[in-house]
Amino acid sequence: MRVVLLCLTVAGIGTATTSAVCAQTRPSADAKANAIAATFSKFKNKSVEKRGLRKGKYLKVESEPAVLQNPTDYSGKYEVSDLPFRLDLTVNRDGTVAGTGYEALSEDISRTFTLRNGKIDRALLTATKVYGDGRTEPFEGAFMNRSTYESPTDKGVTVFGFGTMGRAVEIHGNTFDRFFYQKSR
Repeated sequence: MRVVLLCLTVAGIGTATTSAVCAQTRPSADAKANAIAATFSKFKNKSVEKRGLRKGKYLKVESEPAVLQNPTDYSGKYEVSDLPFRLDLTVNRDGTVAGTGYEALSEDISRTFTLRNGKIDRALLTATKVYGDGRTEPFEGAFMNRSTYESPTDKGVTVFGFGTMGRAVEIHGNTFDRFFYQKSR
């Protein structure tokens, strides 16, 4: 909060350092990637006792950004399990990204898109989605390792993928606004 107030104060004076000071208030790529990954983490530990019988359900999902040394290793095909959402990414050594995708907005409506001006900064991908009719929208997400544990003693299963949040879509009566694309190849 203090940095933001300082930014506003300096901006009000109109000094040449305004942009440098204000840049400190923008989240870094790491901070954005961490925030996105955190939305894919969850924990549930519930037990019910009925007629002397105790049943329990445990689920822990931990997601953390995955920064790969070689950006080309992010290239590949990614799919959302059980939903018709796909990404096909080609990443260059300099972190620039080209890609195509497919998404179903409802049971009746689906569309394809290409990614324009794609760039990877550490684990954060930013680009612009361009649809066939020329419409565009911002696209942002994080590459992450997602580990799932089904008991407190479970060693867990970890998968690599890409997580993004966006406009909510309803499919088969369920509403989704976060999508985890697991790398398939």
